[in-house]
This record gives sequence, C-alpha cells and structure tokens, in this order.
Amino acid sequence: MNTMRPIFHPQSLCESTQVGPGTRVWAFAHILPNALIGSDCNICDHVFIENDVVIGSRVTIKCGVQPWDGLRVEDDVFIGPNATFTNDHFPRSKHKPLEFAITRLLQGCSIGANATICAGITIGENAMVGAGAVVTKDVPPWAIVVGNPARVTGFGGAGILTVPPATAPVPASEVTVHRSKVGEVCLVHFPFVSDPRGNLAAGSLPSDIPFEVKRFFLVFNIPNTNVRGEFAHKQCRQFLMCVSGSCSVVVDDGENREEFRLTRPNVGLYIPENVWATQYRHSPDATLLAFASQPYDADDYIRDYDKFLVHAQSIRVLKCELQRNSHQCTPLTP
Repeated sequence: MNTMRPIFHPQSLCESTQVGPGTRVWAFAHILPNALIGSDCNICDHVFIENDVVIGSRVTIKCGVQPWDGLRVEDDVFIGPNATFTNDHFPRSKHKPLEFAITRLLQGCSIGANATICAGITIGENAMVGAGAVVTKDVPPWAIVVGNPARVTGFGGAGILTVPPATAPVPASEVTVHRSKVGEVCLVHFPFVSDPRGNLAAGSLPSDIPFEVKRFFLVFNIPNTNVRGEFAHKQCRQFLMCVSGSCSVVVDDGENREEFRLTRPNVGLYIPENVWATQYRHSPDATLLAFASQPYDADDYIRDYDKFLVHAQSIRVLKCELQRNSHQCTPLTP
C-alpha cells in the first residue's frame, strides 16, 4: 500500500482534502473541494476538476483537460491532452440542469488527445478512443473507436482470423473445424460446390451443428456503424453463419479474445454458453443467420460485461474444483 502523501506543485490549487497518496498535481491545476481522487494519479498542468467528480487510482490526466461534474473515472484510465467532456445534453447560459449527466470511464480505458465525449456516455473496460474522435454513444469493452461520429474499427487483444474468400475451393465431401483459443468456440467449414449453374453449400443436422436447434433468427439491413450482440448466454449455445455479405464476430471468455471475419456463406461460428460475443463491421448486404439451442429466454442473457467477467470467473473456479475432485477420485494405476 502506498503511504506517501500527495504531491502538489507550488503553482497548483487543490481545495479538496480527498486526494490519495502518491498522486501528483502539477502547475496551474485546480481541484474543487468535493472532488475525490485516488492514489498514484498524475494530474498535469492546466487541469480543472469540478466538485462532483470521482477519479480512481493510477489515472493519468494530461494537460488542458476539464473533468466536469458527473464524471466517474475508474482505475488505470488514461485521458489525453485537451480531451473534452460534456455533462449537459442541452446547455443554456444561466440555466443549470437539476442534475448533470453521469459519464463513466471504466477501468483501463484510454481517451486520445482532443477527443470529445458527449454527456452520459460510458466508455467500456480497456477501450481505446482515438485522437479527435467524437463519441456520441457507449463504447463496448476493448473496442477501438475513431472518427466523427466515433465508430468501432477493431477490438484490442483479439487477433483477426479472416475466412478465405468464397472463390477458394473447399472439399465437397467433408466438414473441417478450426478450434479457437477462446473456450470451446470453433469455426466450421461446410462442404462447398461451385459449377456453372451456381454455388452450393450443405450440412447435416444435427451432426454438423453441436446441439439440437430449437430456434433461429436472421439479422439484416444493419448500418455499418452499429455494433450488435454484446452479451453472453448462461446456457444457450449459438451457431452463426453470414449467409450474405460479411461481418466480424469477436468472442471473449474473460481471459482470451479472438476475432473472426465471416466472409463466406458455407462457414459457421459455434459460440457455446458463457462466452461474450460481439458483431460489428457488417457489409451493406450482410445477412446473419443464427441457430440457437434454446427458445428465447431474457433471463439467460448476461448484458453487462462486468457481471460477465464475474460469472466467467465463477465458472472457471467451478471447473477447477470439479477437475480437482475428479483427480482425487480417480484410482491410481500401478
């Protein structure tokens, strides 16, 4: 535990008594009385922090940033120079709202220089906001967003596996499977035949999809800037096929992430329970066909990434306990 006192530059003005040990406040920074700042932070020159602001530990705030009332910053966040935050959807001079919008920067995210974060936005864990981006809606965990308005262009920590183009030959008589580094996720290539009359892809049920199909749905006419999915199932398993166009799917088991670029109608992605899945980068003609192992059940969804991480950890602990017990019960072979 850091027992150092906070360090204040002689030219700084800190009215708050709630600044954690090891935090450095540099010249011409001004912190109002009710602001709460954690330990080992770096508050650079010309930063103005209002009253209703909570900043976690090991946060870096570069020069020229103004954290206004309503900003909540978790641990290990980086805020680049001249990043701009807003807290009122309809600002008027001399018309103060009853309460300011709450903007949240979740653990480990980074905000690039000169980015603008609109009021009430949540930036997900370990997300990266590019320099100059204008963020108008929530950013998913680990997402990389750029532009005005900001759009998702990738996900950190997820190597991209791109399915070969539709013209690539695939054996007509066999199904091939690519295992992912994420849990039991796998990519299934179905037989593909091409001749002058057109192309054909085929599979068998239930042998080629690893569950009994209880439901299916189609997703289409998706704006390219939209991100879909962003949830995990507790029990339901899914099998996704981009039967037209292309899209990207990012899977996450709480420890590993991998991105699959689906570009062929004879390829399916198996997503078991307890895996977080996100779809993005849809082509204009993308049509996503999804098979599910269970009827729709709203209670089976985990839509909050923090809750998913807790759930995933509990599943890992349970599996370890089961393995340990099974090893204890297994008789030794002489």
